Amino acid sequence: MQSTLALAPCVVETATSSAATAPPRTALPPTTPPPTGPPPTGLSPTGLPPTGPGAPMPRAFRAWIGPLGGMGILAFLLWRLGTGPFLDGLRLIDGWALAAALGIGVLTTVCCAWRWSLVAGGLGVRLPLRTAVAGCYRSVFLNATLPGGVLGDVHRAVRHGRDVGDVGRGIRAVVWERTAGQLVQLATAVIVLFAFPSPVRAYMPAVTAAAVAGLFGAVLVSLALQRSDPTRWAQMRWVRTRWARALRTAKTDIRDGLLARRNWPRIVLASAVVVSGHLATFLIAARTAGSIAPLSHLVPLTLLALLAMGLPANVGGFGPREGVAAWAFGAAGLTAEQGVATAVVYGALVLVSSLPGAAVLVLRRIRVPGTVSPAGAVSV
Repeated sequence: MQSTLALAPCVVETATSSAATAPPRTALPPTTPPPTGPPPTGLSPTGLPPTGPGAPMPRAFRAWIGPLGGMGILAFLLWRLGTGPFLDGLRLIDGWALAAALGIGVLTTVCCAWRWSLVAGGLGVRLPLRTAVAGCYRSVFLNATLPGGVLGDVHRAVRHGRDVGDVGRGIRAVVWERTAGQLVQLATAVIVLFAFPSPVRAYMPAVTAAAVAGLFGAVLVSLALQRSDPTRWAQMRWVRTRWARALRTAKTDIRDGLLARRNWPRIVLASAVVVSGHLATFLIAARTAGSIAPLSHLVPLTLLALLAMGLPANVGGFGPREGVAAWAFGAAGLTAEQGVATAVVYGALVLVSSLPGAAVLVLRRIRVPGTVSPAGAVSV
């Protein structure tokens, strides 16, 4: 008993010294519970990009759908008509046609820049006319050389937005400026196609009625959304917020940028001059390609081709324009070959008239060298 009591202090001392000399234990990191919510947008429940028939198309492929459609139209025309209409039209271009295209290009580009400056000023964004002219020339050149036909407008919208510190407003200024031009061109086309003979003259009343009905329906839907009870959309947050905000912004932009008392007459005038310039260039292309048809026959056909250019399914502007011109000229009693030749000459004249935009790009690159972003993309 005494020996056991004598050993007790030694055991306690030994245990205490061992505890003092033992290395400290490292605490285990806290475990994070696995996420229970839905996977991020664009990912499958496993966290990987979705695959299979229901998976969304990659963004790069979607961007090439339009240009592929334009190349398909050109391939079909080459298969049906051969290379003759394409090459013959280019051979017939002379110095007079090039000089006329350059002069008309100056007028239309300045009017586009004026319209852009008016709309941007109405939205509260400063845009001097000189800067707008340079941006429009650069935009026309990029539209004429890159697939899609709209990348130049996207470039000038984003560039101007960055320059003024408001990318959203800069983009909206270009969108409304382009919308105003398209509306004036569409109104001009409707008047001309009603007044002069064309392959679509018999269908114009039905087309016009459908367009008016669609516009009226859109107005009714927007008014219903504005006047609806907010509690009705309590379970549809995206309708209540995004749609309401978009409608308010669009209403303000249209009122201040397009329909302002000092703006809308100038915007209409500038747009009318632009449409007249494009039409005059197309008529010069038709005469250069050898067409001797009267102007009363050529004007509706060229307007149809101009409307087709608004489709973002082209390669440097080529594609739907040539297809519609081939159909329209053939249906009007002329030849499809002449329509293709006219459209090709027009594309060449537009490319030549946009060459000052290449000079604008080069001068800007010299004055402001490109900066490389962290992702490796060079911005100019």
